[in-house]
Amino acid sequence: MTGKVLFISLAFVFLCAYACFSQEQFTKFEEWNPVSAGPLTTWTAPVCEKGQLIVQPFFFYNHTRGTFNDEGDYSVLPEGDKKRSFAEQFFFQYGLTNKLEFAGQSIYQQNYIEQSGEKARARGMGDSYLYLRYCLLEEEKIRPFITGVFQVKVPSGKYQHAAEDKLGADLMGSGAWEHGYGVIVTKKIKPFVFHADALYSFPLSARIDDVKTLYANNFTYDFGVEYFFSRGFNLLCEINGFIQGDTQEEGDRIPGTDTGYVVFAPGIGWSNDKIQTLFCYQRVLAGTNCDANDSVALTFVYTF
Repeated sequence: MTGKVLFISLAFVFLCAYACFSQEQFTKFEEWNPVSAGPLTTWTAPVCEKGQLIVQPFFFYNHTRGTFNDEGDYSVLPEGDKKRSFAEQFFFQYGLTNKLEFAGQSIYQQNYIEQSGEKARARGMGDSYLYLRYCLLEEEKIRPFITGVFQVKVPSGKYQHAAEDKLGADLMGSGAWEHGYGVIVTKKIKPFVFHADALYSFPLSARIDDVKTLYANNFTYDFGVEYFFSRGFNLLCEINGFIQGDTQEEGDRIPGTDTGYVVFAPGIGWSNDKIQTLFCYQRVLAGTNCDANDSVALTFVYTF
């Protein structure tokens, strides 16, 4: 699976770099600030102005078509089995200064599972996130925007005492606090805007169903490119990846509990000065110990 992840990710980065360097505008810095909702998952490096509040809801419908095992091999769900979910995510950003931003994210999930003739539904909060983002460098000529990010994961979703009749649908969180550190880069090269981020996180030890559990450190990376054309429309293409090692229980490593995935997401957006919208399709291309999901997502941005 690691080889697939690296190949897909590097291929996408290469295409972005090729498009970037093939633009004559790369050496000619110009003030160009297109309006959009940004990528679906990838961060954008510019931060809010002081006192500015941005609110962004997301709506996801997710369908699981199969699973990837611990060797990265794909298999479809058994005939008659179904797994799907609907999620409403709320994201906000607030400018503390012109370079420092506070942000937060929470999610409410509705899960449905049908397995071996049994059915289960559950709903509730997932894990939440808090962020501090600081703009280190602003865009100038060939230099991109560069922003540092500090992340705290709050275990607000149910993570233990699973109900026997829910088939795991009621478990919506990891149960562990995490702190993470990363960097975000954005570069405008008309008619493209390129985004990339990377974040490394450190979970803290947690007690889950009376078992001392320590999840491995994890690495998240995202690449996105937006193409802008007339009448407020833009196209989006992004790759999102996640890698995490084996879990420890009572100090012992549990082999085969590592996880990872690569997601491909094309989308289309429409924006004006008051509201920005985006409609996206996401597909898990490769993974380890994860579901193979297809999702559609809708989001819009409103600035106060």
